[in-house]
Amino acid sequence: MALTGMAAGLSLLLSACLISPGKFASTIDLRKDGTFAYGYQGEIHMLGLSKLAEMGSKAKGDAEFTAVPCYKDDGDFEERKCTKEEVAQQKADWEEEQKSAVERDKKNAEMMRAMLGGIDPTNPQAAEELADRLRRQAGWKTVTYKGNGVFVVDFQLSGRIDHDFIFPTIERFPAANPFVILNRRADGAVRVEAPGFGPSASGGGMSNFAQLMAMGAAADEKKEGEEAPELPQLEGTLTLTTNGAILANNTDEGPVATTTGQKLEWKITPRSTTAPTALVKLGG
Repeated sequence: MALTGMAAGLSLLLSACLISPGKFASTIDLRKDGTFAYGYQGEIHMLGLSKLAEMGSKAKGDAEFTAVPCYKDDGDFEERKCTKEEVAQQKADWEEEQKSAVERDKKNAEMMRAMLGGIDPTNPQAAEELADRLRRQAGWKTVTYKGNGVFVVDFQLSGRIDHDFIFPTIERFPAANPFVILNRRADGAVRVEAPGFGPSASGGGMSNFAQLMAMGAAADEKKEGEEAPELPQLEGTLTLTTNGAILANNTDEGPVATTTGQKLEWKITPRSTTAPTALVKLGG
C-alpha cells in the first residue's frame, strides 16, 4: 500500500542521517603549536529538503474513497459485486484510516521541521532559508543551492585545537552524523576520524537498509515515466598535513614528507571499506 510505504519511508529518513557528502575535497592541517585549519569544498546533500519534502507534500494530497473488489467464497478468487453493506464497511474503514493519516501526517510534519531546525521543507523557500542560515555561521564562505537537496559549499575555518571539532554543525539542527571529528586528548594528541567519509557499515551516510527502504517508498509514489530517485554518490579526498608526529593512520601509503612536515591522503569512493582515521601528537 503506497500510504504505508510512504509512512515507513518518512520514519526511516527522519531517523537516518539527513546530511551526506557527495563529491568533495577536504583538508585538515594540524600544527605542533596547537593551531589547526579545516576545509571542505564540494557537495552536501540535504535529504530532508528533497525526499522528505516530496513525500510530505504528497501525504497532503486529496484522497478519494474507492471500493476494492469483493470475491466469491469458492476459493477461486473470482470477483463479484460487493453488497451495499460491504461497501459501507469499506468506506467506514477507509475514513478511519484517513483520520489516523491526518494525525500521522501532522506528527511527521512536526518531525520534519524539528530535524530541519524549524524550517518547513514544504516551503518553496526552505532551501534558500537554510543556505542563508549557513552563510551566517563562521566558516561557510560560499553556499549555493543547486536543487534536489544539493548544496555546493566552501567551508574554511582555523583556530586553536584546544577543544574538540566537528564538521558539519548547523545552527538549530540536532546533531547529525559528522563528516569529520577531531578529538583533543589531554596528552596533546589529536585523534582524527571521518565517519561521514566511510562506508555505511562504519557509520557514514544512511545505512544500506534505510537507503533501500527510502528509495522504495519514494518509488512507490513517483509518477509514471519518472526516474527513481538518486542517493548521494560519495567521491572525494581527505588530506591531512602536520608537523606533529603521526602515531597511527589507516591510509594505503602512509605519511609522505612535505616542505612543512608530513601528509596523509585518503581517496574516498563508494568502494572504500573503512573510514579515515589517524592519531597525531602535537607539542614538543
